[in-house]
Amino acid sequence: MEYFGYTGKVLDINLNSGTVKKKDLNQELTVKYLGGIGFNAEILYRELSPGTDPLGPDNILVFSTGPLVGSSIPTSCRTEASALSPATGLFGTSNSGNYWGGELKYAGYDSLIIRGKAEEPVYILINDGAVKIIPAHHLWGKDAWETIKIIQDEIDDINIQVAVIGQAGENLVRFASIENGPYDAWARTGLGAVMGSKNLKAVAVRGTGPVKVARPGDFAKTLEATRKAIFSSPFYAPFEKFGTMLITIPYHKFGILPGRNFQGGTPDNWMETRTRKQLHGLTKRGISCMSCPIACAHWVEVKEGRYAGLEMKDMEVTPVIGFGAGCDIQGLPAIAALSGECQRYGLDMVSASACVAFAMEMYQKGYVTENDLGFKLPWGDEDGTLKLLEMLALRKGIGNILAEGTRLASGKFPGTESFAIHIKGLEYILADPRGRWSTWTLGCITNIRGGDHLRTRNPVENLKHNENPLPYRTEKFGLDDYFYDHLDMPGDIKKAVFDNVTRDVNIPLMSKWSEDLISVYNALGMCIRPPVLHTVGPTLFSRMFSALTGIDITAEQIAKAGERIWNTIKLFNLKQGEKPEQSDYPDRFYSEGLKTPLGDKKLDRDAVSATLSEYYLARGWDPRTGVPSPQKLRELNIIT
Repeated sequence: MEYFGYTGKVLDINLNSGTVKKKDLNQELTVKYLGGIGFNAEILYRELSPGTDPLGPDNILVFSTGPLVGSSIPTSCRTEASALSPATGLFGTSNSGNYWGGELKYAGYDSLIIRGKAEEPVYILINDGAVKIIPAHHLWGKDAWETIKIIQDEIDDINIQVAVIGQAGENLVRFASIENGPYDAWARTGLGAVMGSKNLKAVAVRGTGPVKVARPGDFAKTLEATRKAIFSSPFYAPFEKFGTMLITIPYHKFGILPGRNFQGGTPDNWMETRTRKQLHGLTKRGISCMSCPIACAHWVEVKEGRYAGLEMKDMEVTPVIGFGAGCDIQGLPAIAALSGECQRYGLDMVSASACVAFAMEMYQKGYVTENDLGFKLPWGDEDGTLKLLEMLALRKGIGNILAEGTRLASGKFPGTESFAIHIKGLEYILADPRGRWSTWTLGCITNIRGGDHLRTRNPVENLKHNENPLPYRTEKFGLDDYFYDHLDMPGDIKKAVFDNVTRDVNIPLMSKWSEDLISVYNALGMCIRPPVLHTVGPTLFSRMFSALTGIDITAEQIAKAGERIWNTIKLFNLKQGEKPEQSDYPDRFYSEGLKTPLGDKKLDRDAVSATLSEYYLARGWDPRTGVPSPQKLRELNIIT
């Protein structure tokens, strides 16, 4: 049959045998799971058995695009990579933009499934219909950036897109990333270690085929409506200018930065050294991913000081908060250098910075010494941090312990468990929940992949006010009528989520809604930057999908697909042994107070538990265990 939007083909490669199969896409899955993370969730839930070794040959690594990827829909460049996570033992998944996913689609594939383990290092070359498994001994031991350059030279194609691991993935660091070109990544949950365990150094992709449109007239109208919606968002201009660095000042104002591994709130000199104000002096130009009109990334150039001459893409908020606040590294040039090292080695910057912060606190408290490390490691030490990143990536010395992640590493140093900051084994670095409880902070413990903020996000996140921290059940709306009126949310859900008078946000209900919505984004292949998330929802998605694919779908079906995806991943986690007690914050947030502008604050365990139970009820899950009810699974047509 002829496909529109989708290619209709899945590339299935078994590295044990070296076989390459091109399978037909199961059309039933297009409406049921949409694509992207939906396809990945369905495949892994169906195929992986309980007790599978994440670093063994039976684990499966899947890359899936969504139907929108490669089209002209704004920001439609996102590809989902998933496997059983070596960091958490649960569903490991990460989303990345750039151009790789578009090339996979142009080459003729909706998904790439990688099984088994090669006997020797290899890389995969996909060039339209030609697929080769190529020896990669000469690439093993190279960093990610070197490897990309060598492959491009070998193929004689500077535009070929390369998904690649650095030394961290080769050495099975449990939070190793898959780098997506030189400056983007599938960073979280250790998927780079899964590639390394398969002796797979890279996947290089080049395609020249089209993404066919079923109804060009309707698609053109929907494309224009989507562009108009995004450009009309009040978030558009500031996000184009500052990108994710926009939040560096509000987080300072609220006192919720993770200073010194969540010991001290906002570091000294933050406003003078590590905010969007300093970014302005480093930025040369904005950079966008495929099909993106926002260009939230930046090309930065350091012109003076120790790092003079450093040029690279991206000075975004993740390393600034992780290294700048968590480790107290002072200055954007130093943070840019550390970010570059992580990208070369193939290290997830969130987990890497959290492990460095954990080591710095151990050093501060005497659990490790200069003799143990071979160097000093006080807070803010740039040289020590650079050395420790190398030791992590190469598994040398204490780096061999920290490469297991903070959860497992803390077991080697009795007494440190209380400041190993992770949720479900995945390191957490963002906002301190003691100073500001919100949809975002509840979402970090309900998150299906662990301690992370990118799978739950209030589309009308309020970064203006924080008068009432720790309300647990509600957060202040505080924005003008425009945001409320333009939010693409079904009327009955909007009435339930927002208070009729104050418009305060019901956190459990918004968490459920936003998780399902972001699952749709990650299935269809669009970005969740605020100008998009605020303006594009099920109504526009149903128009895009129907016009592009020719398969008619309603806004309700779109939303239900997102809910189905989330529940399928929850079932996968339960199948792999997830326990209710894992959905919680570390003890530090309950036992130690945080000094905020509104006084000392710490979490109330009973209040957090009650809010979590309310969230479970909103999902149709058991309010105590978080297990989806049989009724909910029947409603979603999920076969267990």
